[in-house]
Amino acid sequence: MTKKMNAITIAAMTALSAVLMTGCASTISETKSDTLAAGTFTIGIGQFAVHGSLDNCREGFLAGLAEEGFIEGENLTVLTENAQADSGLAAQISTNFVGQNVDMICAIATPIAQSAYSVGRKNDIPVIFTAVTDPIAAELANADGTPVGEITGTSDKLPVEKQLQMIRQILPDAETIGIMYTTSEVNSASTLAEYKEKASEYGFEIIESGISATADIPLAADSLLEQVDCLNNLTDNTVVASLPLILSKANEKQIPVFGSEIEQVKIGCLAAMGLDYVDLGKQTGHMAAKVLKGEAKASEINFEVIEDAAFYGNAAVAESLNIQFPDELTESAKEIFEEIVED
Repeated sequence: MTKKMNAITIAAMTALSAVLMTGCASTISETKSDTLAAGTFTIGIGQFAVHGSLDNCREGFLAGLAEEGFIEGENLTVLTENAQADSGLAAQISTNFVGQNVDMICAIATPIAQSAYSVGRKNDIPVIFTAVTDPIAAELANADGTPVGEITGTSDKLPVEKQLQMIRQILPDAETIGIMYTTSEVNSASTLAEYKEKASEYGFEIIESGISATADIPLAADSLLEQVDCLNNLTDNTVVASLPLILSKANEKQIPVFGSEIEQVKIGCLAAMGLDYVDLGKQTGHMAAKVLKGEAKASEINFEVIEDAAFYGNAAVAESLNIQFPDELTESAKEIFEEIVED
């Protein structure tokens, strides 16, 4: 084989966020500290889009804060907003947080981290980011990893070589990998460049398809699926939000889709060498606690990266594609899902 959403009201976003937060309470209560941190604080959490990995980051962030003695409803007020993958709305959310006198902004994903820092540095509000693939390319950190100001956080940089190696193990005869990405997302452009640089070492050619908005995805997916042996999904926010549609189109053509983290595998990607985004969020929460406790300024903490990547596979998807995972992968797997979870 060779092969914007109009701006919605802040009230509406708050209601949506409340619904999304309901699944987090039990996890946070299980991990909270026995001792409350001194003082009371208000944090604004700005999430760029609704999808599993970013939701997990938010859950992990609050759990990490709880482990450090910052408990929502006790000494911590949390304002949560979602930009619905709209960059204009992301900027509005960041500005609104300033008006609500937050002590810190937690920005989940690159576009909202950029807008939060732009607003935060003018108002002396520290920003802690998470799920930012390339903080240096996003101009949120200097080339040596040091902060550009009162901003720090965690990167979800993908283990590109491990992913390519995994794809080769599962598809020994594949020649082409399709990657769809949003041209305005610097994190996606950066990761794509790394894939293109390293693909030939594993005998692959990368076929790319750039989009500018959600509306571009159906046509881009149809075109890409005619040219490739498999698709490889990044952590691109716009693309991930439309992953069910992409999976549906790929399944019709029996073309495997590889994910970049656990939630993508749950909903129908074949496999991933990915990160645990709850753990990533927890790590970010611990960093935020240092700033809130006055132990360090954000400008004194370099951004951090989770180094470990684990294999996640979906046995139901593999069966539908008549693919068998190599024993080497299944024996080292962090989790193998036996069904496809409806998104």
